[in-house]
This record gives sequence, C-alpha cells and structure tokens, in this order.
Amino acid sequence: MGQPLPQRVARNLGSAVVLLGVSACAITPPTSVHQPMSVRPEARVSAPTAGSIYNANGRSLFEDRRARYVGDTIIVNLVERTSASKAANSAASRGSGVEAGITSLQGVPGKFLAPLSVGASTDSSFTGQGSAGANNTFNGTIAATVVDVYPNGNLLVSGEKKLAINTGDEFIRFSGVINPANVTSQNTVQSVQVADARIEYKGSGYIDEAQSMGWMQRFFNVILPF
Repeated sequence: MGQPLPQRVARNLGSAVVLLGVSACAITPPTSVHQPMSVRPEARVSAPTAGSIYNANGRSLFEDRRARYVGDTIIVNLVERTSASKAANSAASRGSGVEAGITSLQGVPGKFLAPLSVGASTDSSFTGQGSAGANNTFNGTIAATVVDVYPNGNLLVSGEKKLAINTGDEFIRFSGVINPANVTSQNTVQSVQVADARIEYKGSGYIDEAQSMGWMQRFFNVILPF
C-alpha cells in the first residue's frame, strides 16, 4: 500500500530542495587564474664549496636578482584602468496616401454611387536609441611566483593574497605571462605589461553573502518564462 498523498508530496519536495541545493553549488564559477598559485624551486644538486665565490647551482655573484627561474618571486604593480562607451541612434519613417472618387454617372444604373469617394493613408515610424558605458579602476600590489618558464624565456606567474578583515575575507589573485625585458632592476613589472593577465578581487563572509541573490531565487529566474 502506497504512502498517503501528503507524505509523498513532502518527500518529493524535500528531494527537489536537496537537488536544487546541489545544483546551486555546482554552478559556482571556479577561479580563472592559472594554477597552481605557487611552486617550490628545484632542489639543488649539491651544496656549494665552502668559501667559494662561484656556485654552479645558484646565481652568479654579479647577477641581478630579477625573477627568471621557476620558484622566483616578482612584484606586480596593479595599475588597471579601463573606460568604454557606446551610443547608437536610429530613426526611420514612411508615409503614403491614396484618394479616389466618382463624381457623376449618366445613363447607367447605379447613380447612387455618383457621390462616392474613397481615401486611404498609411504612416509608420521607428525610433531607436541605445547607450552603454563602463569604467573600471584597479590599483594595488601583489607578489607572484614564477610557475613555469616558456622556451622563449617568458615567465608564467601566478599569485594570491588573502586579507582577513573582521568576519570576512578578501582575495586578490593574479596570473599572466611576463616578458623578462619588462622586469625592472627592482624586480617589479606593471600589470599592463603582462600578457593574458587574469585579475580577481573577491570576498567571502556575511557581507558578500548579503549582496548575492539566493539560489532559490536564481533558480526561479531561470525557469520562469516571464
């Protein structure tokens, strides 16, 4: 004997809520920054000879300290500023008219049609306007680690900074490809000189949650046709 209808409805509703919760977690977008965020440098084969200025496994005494090997760190100055705007206007109109009439009829039946007149006119118009604008500014500094060295010498870097402020966390993530020629003697580079740059600034905590739409509301926004 099957379960009563109220129990079946309650069980099905509970299963739907669980599935919706799982699907809501699944649609959370992952980070787009290159992984891993940091790597260890390669281990040295042997220790340098005590008292020697030359080290076959390390940097030369007269070599600068700019990043060039896997595991090296580099300072990235975030100086992003973008501005874009777009506007469009269009208008069209069209009109036409026609008029016809019968003034007189002589010697034929249907004289009642003599004062008949017919007229018609059409008008159509269209006007459209649209505009869009965006302004973004991002300033700051982050230290990144060289996670790979390409055959041409370019450096793939990736880094993360986490700030814990009261009950919330702030994350700054950065990754991109750096040309060693753009690295200054202070081992810094501007973010505008980084190719394939990916910059993320996100937060977590109750303040961030309060600014986000609930998963149930997002679900109904997708399935409702109006």
